[in-house]
Amino acid sequence: MGIRSFMHWTHARQTSNVEAMSSSTESTLEWEGHPQGSREYKRLVAALLFAGIATFAQLYSVQGILPLIASNLEITPSQSSLAVGLATVGVAVSVLPWSVAADRIGRVKAMSASIIVATVFGLLVPLSSSLPMLLTLRFFEGAALGGLPAIAIAYLSEEVHRTHTALAAATYVSGTTLGGLLGRIVSGPVAELTNWRIGTLTVSVIAAVAAGLFLLLAPTPRRSPVIEQDGPSLGARVWANLRDPGLLALYSQGFLLMGGFVAIYNFLGFRLEAAPFGLPQSLISLIFVAYLSGTVSSRVAGRLALEHGRGPVLAGSTAVMIAGVALTISSNLVVLLAGLVVLTIGFFAAHAIASGWTGQRASVGRAQATSLYNLFYYGGSSVVGWCGGLIFQQFGWTAMALFVMGLAVVAMAAARLVRI
Repeated sequence: MGIRSFMHWTHARQTSNVEAMSSSTESTLEWEGHPQGSREYKRLVAALLFAGIATFAQLYSVQGILPLIASNLEITPSQSSLAVGLATVGVAVSVLPWSVAADRIGRVKAMSASIIVATVFGLLVPLSSSLPMLLTLRFFEGAALGGLPAIAIAYLSEEVHRTHTALAAATYVSGTTLGGLLGRIVSGPVAELTNWRIGTLTVSVIAAVAAGLFLLLAPTPRRSPVIEQDGPSLGARVWANLRDPGLLALYSQGFLLMGGFVAIYNFLGFRLEAAPFGLPQSLISLIFVAYLSGTVSSRVAGRLALEHGRGPVLAGSTAVMIAGVALTISSNLVVLLAGLVVLTIGFFAAHAIASGWTGQRASVGRAQATSLYNLFYYGGSSVVGWCGGLIFQQFGWTAMALFVMGLAVVAMAAARLVRI
């Protein structure tokens, strides 16, 4: 071998080694997620904020106008309440299927399909001419809406730097509170001036605009959720999350705290319209403005979690909720309403921490883990909310408030026992 040939071979060998080392280094440096303050982080958080508005505005748009629906369709109050219940059931039963779809086609594509289909059903709801038609449309609307809560937390847990997921999740939760508030306070006044169909249509149009903003802003995922062919099956992923004591403790937070929260809001109106308060329905509907405090507290909880850790903030938020429920026992209207605001602050702060923590903690089947959280969350809304009504009817408000406080204490104990 000549000198020139030898030098050429040596240079090629060195170049090959450098390229191999560079490739090896790049493969070991895994992308850690969008940091707070980056352009993509801001787009993602804004997109999920609008997604939360679109989802929960539609989900609760009929809650404040059930008497008008009952009168128009000539049905009983309990039958009209199914328009809320069936939509919630739709969300609960669809979260796991949506998580599977997200693993197959990607988080953003699945959320986009969810929000588009839900908006279409929302625009069809005002056309309902009978109770069966209304309930059918509401169930499928809820089933479509299930895609957002099933996927959103998993999406941000994968795309946002782990040190900022709590804050990003809190922003998403604040969007859900804004959506829930809009759905109730917009449909009511509009329906009172026109009819319930125009009221729900107005909310659906607002939701369509928010959905469009989500589609415009949501950044393309950097991480692929596609499951390997030889990876764990759906059943294995679900079972792995159900066996994790820490995740079970987080699921219990959603079930117990959401159930108690819904019980308070479902039946406080009955107490306020009776003696000694005797408030008219138009004023009672304004209690949902207290949701704005939850919009703020969920964000504050996310920031506090960065400084003090999720565990202490979750415990503190639950304690605040307990204090708020205790204040609602008062016969003084000002104290009672203050208690409503306090418990709302505590609940949404706790929910923001627990939901965000679920996506962060799960190591297998993250989408299924967050879907299970939502399954327990909406299950608590249905089951515990209904049980709270039975206690209120039989024993009065104080007994129901004590029941809700007891649930919150159990939730705190579960979190401390498992050391999540």
